[in-house]
Amino acid sequence: MKDKQKELLQKFAEAQLGGGINRIEKQHKKKKLTARERVEYLMDEGSFEEIGLLVTHRSTDFGMDKQIYFGDGVVTGYGTINSRLVYIFAQDFTVFGGALSETHAEKICKIMDLAVKVGAPLIGLNDSGGARIQEGVKSLGGYADIFYRNVQSSGVVPQISAIMGPCAGGAVYSPAMTDFTIMVEETSYMFVTGPNVVKTVTNEEVSSEELGGASTHSTKSGVTHLKAANDIECMNEIKKLLSYIPQNNKLTTPLIPYTLEDEIRDELEGIIPLDTHKPYDMKKVILGICDSDSFFEIHKDFAENIVVGFSRLAGRSIGIIANQPMCLAGVLDVNSSKKAARFTRFCDSFNIPLLVLVDVPGFLPGTDQEWNGIIINGAKLLYALSEATVPRVTVITRKAYGGAYDVMNSKHIGADMNFAWPSAEIAVMGAKGASEIIFKKEIAEAVDPKSKWKEKEAEYANKFADPYRAAGRGFIDEVIFPKDSRRKLIKAFSMLENKQIDGPKRKHGNIPL
Repeated sequence: MKDKQKELLQKFAEAQLGGGINRIEKQHKKKKLTARERVEYLMDEGSFEEIGLLVTHRSTDFGMDKQIYFGDGVVTGYGTINSRLVYIFAQDFTVFGGALSETHAEKICKIMDLAVKVGAPLIGLNDSGGARIQEGVKSLGGYADIFYRNVQSSGVVPQISAIMGPCAGGAVYSPAMTDFTIMVEETSYMFVTGPNVVKTVTNEEVSSEELGGASTHSTKSGVTHLKAANDIECMNEIKKLLSYIPQNNKLTTPLIPYTLEDEIRDELEGIIPLDTHKPYDMKKVILGICDSDSFFEIHKDFAENIVVGFSRLAGRSIGIIANQPMCLAGVLDVNSSKKAARFTRFCDSFNIPLLVLVDVPGFLPGTDQEWNGIIINGAKLLYALSEATVPRVTVITRKAYGGAYDVMNSKHIGADMNFAWPSAEIAVMGAKGASEIIFKKEIAEAVDPKSKWKEKEAEYANKFADPYRAAGRGFIDEVIFPKDSRRKLIKAFSMLENKQIDGPKRKHGNIPL
């Protein structure tokens, strides 16, 4: 019996692992790899150590005792990515459609427990048809065991989920509770109820791709943070993401060696248009400030009026939150507030300093926004930034109006350093609207109301449409030329490197969810 088992294991290993990374690279255009090919490609060559290869399911009902597979549909273990320890599980769709059983769940839970004990990132490669219906409540219990560990691991070790096939029903809640979700285009989907159920209940005709594909979740729902064209690209995105984040909540991201020069960036001059109503691309500001080719955008296609992502500043990993004037003039709305709040909390959990670039005319008005909770969702971003204890630096490039000025990492909510460009306008509202309210009577009584309005608009703008009044009150630490931004920010983050804050003693706050 032992010899037979040994022979089966040898054949199994040869079939799944033969050829190495070079063989996998050749399949770049292939939409789906096997679970073991994915693990092999993702990990440093020869570093993966499997745990639980000999585990089999315990079910005997419905003829299951005649269908025994080593590993029970999931590959689990540990290894290194770019020489850093990670724990991983990869569901194998070729075994019972990757369906989760009691033992399948136990293997995943064991890896999750080890990740927390040791303090290393957890990566889940999801490709499963859901709960194994032959096992009934035992498989459902297995999901709950995983969910519980997702919560216990949250903010302790980074958790990354790659959706590389189906992920439906209750299974979607595990990736939803992890820090980052990546989906593969055309071959993966996520939804709580599938197209058939949707049709039965609501009479809507919808495909799996339309209902829960990568494009849907990256643009409409915001469920997925990144999307990839195929399995290879998906795993490359995981590797890139890991390079910006630390092993656990007690460490910081390793510094990349960097030699300081003069750090003046002349390309930042002239980005802001003279006409304050004209848009410009905030990503040009980000690229001008940060290390070359280091910006890694998160949630790129969702709530495009705000930009979030990781970058490096003199080799130091930082998180960036920036209003985007190219979309909706950079206003804050329901989705952008949620997007930025979630990113803020991740960075704060894992000691990643935050840079906030501000050009915000306010919150988006309208019944749609009010009825969908702009108040409570805007409060999420305000709450997240207010509670963040990592180094926080702000640069106001142009508009900072109304309550949005307060929310976008102002001095008043605990920002450490606040800079402004000479083009910054810090006021309750824009000059046009403010002058209409303040000088309403004078404008109405004027011989030429339109000319009077323009005169009063200019008067208000001269008084408030610059950063010097705020700087005079200490709300802005320094007004700087755009070309000096990188140099000032490098110094500021270096100065704040050992920042420590001991907040009030409490179980936890009550963020407005």
